[in-house]
Amino acid sequence: MKIALSGKGGTGKTTIAAGLGILLSQKGNRVVLIDADPDSNLQTTLGYQGEITPLTELKSLIQERTGANQTGGIVFKLNPKVDDIPEKFFARYSDRILIGILGTIRGGGLGCACPENAFLKALLRHLILGRDDVVILDMEAGVEHLGRGTTQGIDWLLIVSEPGRKSIETTLRIHKLGMQLGISKIRVICNKIKDTVEENYLKQNLDGLEIIGYIPYSQEVQHAELTGEKFWDKPSKIMESLNIILTRLLEEK
Repeated sequence: MKIALSGKGGTGKTTIAAGLGILLSQKGNRVVLIDADPDSNLQTTLGYQGEITPLTELKSLIQERTGANQTGGIVFKLNPKVDDIPEKFFARYSDRILIGILGTIRGGGLGCACPENAFLKALLRHLILGRDDVVILDMEAGVEHLGRGTTQGIDWLLIVSEPGRKSIETTLRIHKLGMQLGISKIRVICNKIKDTVEENYLKQNLDGLEIIGYIPYSQEVQHAELTGEKFWDKPSKIMESLNIILTRLLEEK
């Protein structure tokens, strides 16, 4: 299963990515969690204390693999060797979970024609199309990381939305981009729902989009961060809701 999570910043997509990764690993799956959002905190959300080097900081390796060091970066390989990257440069969070951080591309986004771009796109192709692991991408507010060749391997684009006009506008924009890229299974997760008024507000304003689940507002994650606990280690509204959403995803796949 390959899942891409997107949504406006602050909607809780990183928490959802982490929670889904934990649940899938508990079901016996090998999971690769990718932090593809420069503003994300996937490592912190998971409580991983070790160092994880963002891939874009591996300058020498990128130059070597793309051949950019031989040409001054003007001409480089578009399909560099990347199949060994996860085991060598991702962090092992548990027996079944690897964490990788993409990092920030100079010039902004993956649209630039640079060795880093070629390297990361080749890695994403490998993760999505070349591995049997569950892969969960915690993306920025868009689908720019995904090219047309990569999207054929995405099982789900999950857009996380919360009550609010800005979040809804971002959700609609991401949904349109996903459709343009040919992603067939796009679902919305409504997060931080305080009452039926907010739930109905999202239903009305996201009319035409398929909503796969609602997650109630909770301070469990914040409390867990303050106490050093892990929010999935004990029964919680968030994990209960995510379990329901995951069950629906598995049933639809």
